[in-house]
This record gives sequence, structure tokens and C-alpha cells, in this order.
Amino acid sequence: MEITSSTMVKPVPHPLVGEKVPLTLFDRAAVDVFVAMVLAYPAPAPSNEALKDGLLKAVVAFPHLAGRLAVDEHGRHFLDVNNEGVLLIETKLPANLADVLVEGRMATRVDHLYPTTPEPGHNNGDALLQIQLNRYGCGGLVVGMCSHHRVADGHSMSMFFTAWATAVREGMDFIMPTPFLNRAETALPRSSPAPVFDHRSVEFTCREGTVVPVERIKNLTVHFTAEFVANLKARVCARCSTFQCLLAHVWKKITAARGLKPEEFTTVRVAVNCRGRAEPPVPMNFFGNMVLWAFPRLQVWDVLNSSYSSVVETIRDAVARIDGEYVQSFVDFGGVADANGEELIVPTVPAGSMLCPDAEVDSWLRFGFHQLDFGTGEPAAFLLPDWPVEGIMFLVPSHKENGGFDLFISIAEEHVATFQQICYL
Repeated sequence: MEITSSTMVKPVPHPLVGEKVPLTLFDRAAVDVFVAMVLAYPAPAPSNEALKDGLLKAVVAFPHLAGRLAVDEHGRHFLDVNNEGVLLIETKLPANLADVLVEGRMATRVDHLYPTTPEPGHNNGDALLQIQLNRYGCGGLVVGMCSHHRVADGHSMSMFFTAWATAVREGMDFIMPTPFLNRAETALPRSSPAPVFDHRSVEFTCREGTVVPVERIKNLTVHFTAEFVANLKARVCARCSTFQCLLAHVWKKITAARGLKPEEFTTVRVAVNCRGRAEPPVPMNFFGNMVLWAFPRLQVWDVLNSSYSSVVETIRDAVARIDGEYVQSFVDFGGVADANGEELIVPTVPAGSMLCPDAEVDSWLRFGFHQLDFGTGEPAAFLLPDWPVEGIMFLVPSHKENGGFDLFISIAEEHVATFQQICYL
């Protein structure tokens, strides 16, 4: 691989440029990491110049992405909307994309296909959005993208990447989106804040688990066909979402593969978009962080032996508890902490951590990453880097012609064989 260009591209300044925006409590509850993903486009793919022009147009409407994380004189983190720009790296590789992309999977790890990001806690001053355009000898293109989670959640980044793809496709006809950017309005405590839940233990505590060498954690991709998911829904015998039935299924299988004791408890941390759950609701086009977590919890015996409908109901009930009252309690908790001069920041889970017997899942089923069309069609592959924490799961729509869904899961090497044997049973 040869790096041919590395530049900081700066858009036309937005009216918010110059603002120093305090992190909301939702921002501070987000993990301190860059989230990366990789998209592959066979030739003919759009030119680097077209992608750069579209990027400059789209990022104008999302000025926080061209800013930087910073710390004020009181030690409080904030977003400096300074228009320092987006990092754009261009590389070229002599190989043909078809030789390294087999059945939607890269023959090697994808770490070299997106920008190298700093370790958690060392990213103040770094570009919050980083793009790498990898051009193959055949003309094919792999786009590697990283964004910092404290700036925006997956829902927000899906909005931005959709705007970028649209800007490239439409060129001069591109109409600037108008996302809702007022972060302060999403986290307003009551005049007399009254938190009623233990948010310090839930959102701002890192569960201590075993830490092992990262090499012992393996990352798998499992494809579930639309027919398989339809059969799962039939086993539930009640109305349920694709996410609910898939999570119930994977929870059962990962629990079985781990060989846990029947009396142990297992919990899944489920990311929940709170835009529509807040009272009043936050606009769905809000750009920022608006995620909290539900925690369905069962004994191992119940996960393995209860019906699919029973496990789905446990998941549904846990998510339903993240309602307007819970969201307001969370915001009020932040208001009390701010009044006491305390900056709440979620601890970082160290690489090599084992979440077992628990797990964490993010649903990207409603995001449009797999459909990002820069003008020459949707990607031939959507890829995620290896995650260095055991028990992390992502559910995404599949790019395959027959549709279906993909599970990205990190799992201990000693559990891989069993999981692969039973994941379709």
C-alpha cells in the first residue's frame, strides 16, 4: 500500500463555527473510541475527486465533525467547533479488488484500510471524522471511515454518510440537509432535578471482568438469510421485530457455547435510541448522541430452556423500561452532577476484556450503511474491524443479493467451534 495523499479538508464555515459546545450527558455516556467501518466498491467506482467534493459539501451541514474534542480550564470536555477539518487519506494498492474480496469478505484484516486512530483518552486535537480512500489496481475502491463516538451515535453517522453519498451522486443538484444541531435542548434537566434511578451504577460504571490476551478473542461474521429469520419469527408465535428474534436466538446460542452454569445470570446490554422516547421527543434528525441501554437479564437455565417468545418478551420488557421517565431521570442525574462540579465520564473497557457471562449488542438494522451509493451502485461488502472485547455484537442488514442479516460477534477462541456448530440450529 502506498499513501499518495494525506490532507485536512476544511468545508465552508457553518454559522456554529467558533462555538465551544459542552458535551451532553449522552455524549459523556458514549464510549471514548473511534468507530470504524469499511465499504468495498468494485470498478467502475467514483473518482477520489468526486468523493472529496461531495465530502466538502456534506460536512458543511454537520459542523461538529470538522471540530475537535478539547478540555477547558476546569477540566471539562467540550466540542470545539473550530472547522479544523476532516482527515482525508488516499492510498493505492496494486492488487485487484476481486482477488482480496471473496464472497463479501476481505482475505485479510481490514485495519490497514481505515485511518489509524489514537488510543482512548489521547484523542483531544485529533480529527473527529477520518476517511481513507483505497484505490486498487483494477479501479475498485475501498472506503474506510472512522468517527468519534462522543460526537455522534450510529443513527447520526448514518444520516451524515447518506448525505455524503447523495452529494457525490447529485453533484451541483445536491440540496443541503438541515439536521437538528442544538445539543443542549436534548438534555435539559428539570428546574429541580429529581433522578429516580441509579444512573451512576448503570451508565457510568464499567463492569470489571477478566482480561485476556487480545489474540484469544476471535471475531466472526454469521449470515442469517431472510428465510431463516422468518422461521425464527414463526417460533416466537407472536409479533416481534427482526432485532428481537435475532437477539433471542443469538443470546441462546452464545450462552450455550460458553458452557455456563445453569444457575448463573446472564445480561445483554442493548443500545436504545432515545430520540422518540424522550418527553417531549427529540427530532429524529438530531445529530449527536441520544442512546441509553436496556439490560434484559435471565438465568442461564431460562435462556437455554425457555421458549423463544419468553426470551423475546424479556428483551422487549427491558427495552420498554427506557421510557420518557427514565430518560428524564438520566438527564436530571447529569444536572445534579453538573451542579456539584462533577464531570461524569464513562470508563473505557480495556482491550482483551471478557464480558462473559454477559454480552452487548448494537442494532444497525435501520441504518443505511449497506446502501451507500456514491453513484456507481451499493457496496459489494460492508465490513467492521475486529473488536478487542469479547461479547460485543453488531446486527446489520446484509449486502448479499438475497438480503438477510449479518451478525458481527467477538467470541473467546475456546467457544468458537461450538458456536459455529449450533448457531443455525
